[in-house]
Amino acid sequence: MNEVFRCFGDTPLYADYHDNEWGRPIHDDNKLFEMLILESAQAGLSWITVLKKREKYREAFDGFDPKKVALYGDAKIEELLANEGIIRNRLKINAAINGAKLFVEIQEECGSFDKFIWDYVDNTPIIGSWEKFEDMPLTSTVSDKISKDLKKRGFKFVGSTIIYSYMQAIGMVNDHLKRCFVYDDVSAISLKCTGKAPTKNP
Repeated sequence: MNEVFRCFGDTPLYADYHDNEWGRPIHDDNKLFEMLILESAQAGLSWITVLKKREKYREAFDGFDPKKVALYGDAKIEELLANEGIIRNRLKINAAINGAKLFVEIQEECGSFDKFIWDYVDNTPIIGSWEKFEDMPLTSTVSDKISKDLKKRGFKFVGSTIIYSYMQAIGMVNDHLKRCFVYDDVSAISLKCTGKAPTKNP
């Protein structure tokens, strides 16, 4: 029997994330906020490190409700810094709270963060056609633009590399390798969600 090939996932937790989340389009604002905070928390660390702490993050950050996180004050910050279940980095925690306030501002301005972020790709996922990870970019012209715009609004830990990873995580980009067993499935979901042909990466 042929073994199933997946891009990554050498533990059950990581494999489940790869199989059921990575590259699949997300349009729920709370989920989009969750992934933005987790990707920002990843800065300088591995994704699996953050993934292992995800449930503790959900508990600590009120289910990633941006309106609740935006109201956090000094007492809550000290509580988070004492929470061993999350990454206890003051700069990242402050950035998450500041990001929540800015996230809510975007919701009020655009109707939803979903509309704001997906407009960068005309609501159409970009489908990669990579044979190996070495060919895959770490940034793109789109991630450069989003990063620049978010920084201008005041977001922190949103460099182009983090934003490209965020785009992969929320399905704006499907960078599953072509031989991955979910590549066709994720590509089909992307097409079904938009009713338009996905944009192709070279």
